[in-house]
Amino acid sequence: MTKTLHFDCLSGISGDMTLGALIDLGVSVDQIQQGLQSLNLPDLKLRTEEVKKCGFRAVQIHIDHPPEKAHRHLHHIDAMIDEATEINESAKALAKKIFLRVGEAEAKVHGCSLRKVHFHEVGAIDSIADIVGVAIAIDALDIQHATSSTIPTGTGAITIDHGRVAVPAPATAEILTGVPLMACDIESELTTPTGAAIIKTLARSFGPPPAMTPLRVGYGSGTRDLEGQANVLRVTLGELTEASSSQGQIETDRVTLLESNIDDATAEQLANVSELLMNAGALDVWQTPIVMKKGRLATTVSVLCDASRIGALQTLLFTQTSTIGIRRTEMNRSKLARESQIVQTPDGSATGKTVRLPDGTLRFSLENDEVKRLCAASGKPADQIRVEAQAAFAELLAVGREPSGVT
Repeated sequence: MTKTLHFDCLSGISGDMTLGALIDLGVSVDQIQQGLQSLNLPDLKLRTEEVKKCGFRAVQIHIDHPPEKAHRHLHHIDAMIDEATEINESAKALAKKIFLRVGEAEAKVHGCSLRKVHFHEVGAIDSIADIVGVAIAIDALDIQHATSSTIPTGTGAITIDHGRVAVPAPATAEILTGVPLMACDIESELTTPTGAAIIKTLARSFGPPPAMTPLRVGYGSGTRDLEGQANVLRVTLGELTEASSSQGQIETDRVTLLESNIDDATAEQLANVSELLMNAGALDVWQTPIVMKKGRLATTVSVLCDASRIGALQTLLFTQTSTIGIRRTEMNRSKLARESQIVQTPDGSATGKTVRLPDGTLRFSLENDEVKRLCAASGKPADQIRVEAQAAFAELLAVGREPSGVT
């Protein structure tokens, strides 16, 4: 049976909440402590405390260490992890993947290269301990699969090293692109950059729990007290049922379908609004010819989106078309996990996507924009470009190379 974790993030997620919940599931504190000290941080001490939040018990994490003001770069943190002698290679790889996700978000937010990104809050010792500790715990539990509820970020404003910013913090907002968010009006930072990076790296899907048999439940505490609800993260350790396990890389999530019937727009206008909707974050946009009442020809504009984009996309439909009404349908979606893959073609490197089918086989396709770029550069027809890309991907599989990263 496949071991899985499901994260219930009703009160958000942070690094210390995640580590506390995993320790509450039974991961050895001593094992995590040994791994953390081997990061060349001998004075670091991990302590746990059982606390109550709104009457519910949970494990709260404390990281004791001497004060420091170091602002580390990603390569400094990677080096610390690589040189750690008490951490398994799989845990090292997971920790570095989480830090890379934070670094890519910070680089985009600050408009600089990944190498020049300074890690401020996330580069502090306590955040390093949280992320590396979580990676050690995931490895110790032998987790092969994880899912999560939708994510609340909170509202209001917080003060970071760069000044006062709206919640979610800029890096958190960037990390959570593509992740379904939960409506939440609590004036507090519920999800931190560390928590966002951990859950986006671990979770294959966001929504209800998969078909599973629960084995243990762990609770990790946040530091704040929230009015009306416990500030805890619940993590359920379980085994996927046979039906769920057989789905392989099939993920599930929740999406929203927006639809409007329009009978007085030109083809050019509809094409323009479709482009605007995609640029504004729609997952997909399509048009369907219909016949409306009184025999008028019309078009149904359909927009698939995450819950977080409903407001913006509805505004676009109302302002960019003549519609006066939009239908909304909440839907469950199944999808194959997608991964990005760079291949080396005779005309240079190109990026495509791979999906893993339920039987475990990989399928690769080159991005259409890449096809057009290589066609323009080489003068070759599109069919030949695609054949050469497939051959390059087959060579990667022949030498045992895996896809380069989840998109």
